[in-house]
Amino acid sequence: MTTRLLLVDDHAVVRSGLKMLLSSESDVEIVGEASTAAQAMEAARAVKPDVILMDIGLPDLSGIDATREIKKRFPEISIVALTIHEDEEYFFRMLEAGASGYVPKRAAPEELLIAIRAAAAGEVYLYPSLAKLLVKDFLSQDHPAEGKSNLDGLTDREHEVLTYLAEGANNETIADSLVISPKTVERHRENIMRKLNLHSRSELVRYAIRKGIIKA
Repeated sequence: MTTRLLLVDDHAVVRSGLKMLLSSESDVEIVGEASTAAQAMEAARAVKPDVILMDIGLPDLSGIDATREIKKRFPEISIVALTIHEDEEYFFRMLEAGASGYVPKRAAPEELLIAIRAAAAGEVYLYPSLAKLLVKDFLSQDHPAEGKSNLDGLTDREHEVLTYLAEGANNETIADSLVISPKTVERHRENIMRKLNLHSRSELVRYAIRKGIIKA
């Protein structure tokens, strides 16, 4: 299955480099480019990509605002942040806006491809070293002690599935690990999202971080 990809970056040389990098991948098709948030929103409407690679530093609106607006209009489109920003503020704001991935521009090409493919599959991808740093920093701050014991009515099995989901595992991987069927995993996932009143994988990741489920 081919992933239809939209590139959003205000630097033409970056977009050109991404096209050169990704053009050799048989499962990725670049269907458009944009250099501003306004162009990105119009392209999202016009070409209906599966995944958008979104820079944060755009000249009109930020990539965060563009992500939020695109997800509101086209929730089926997955968005991966590809950015120079590696601090907590941008990371969590992009997740809250609905991004399915966060990759720094210094990352290896293989990491970017993993992120694109994960987003296309409906999964969340967080650059490993960045995610660990941010989770550790977040958990070290003074937050209300909610604790893993208070998991809002989840069963033990749902807690297990939640942990795998928060770490970015897909249904097949979870099914193999827990020796259950993918359909059962999907049913658990639906129950988890309903019980926790969550609406996206990004919200689920934030919940898992707040509860201390994801380990740094």
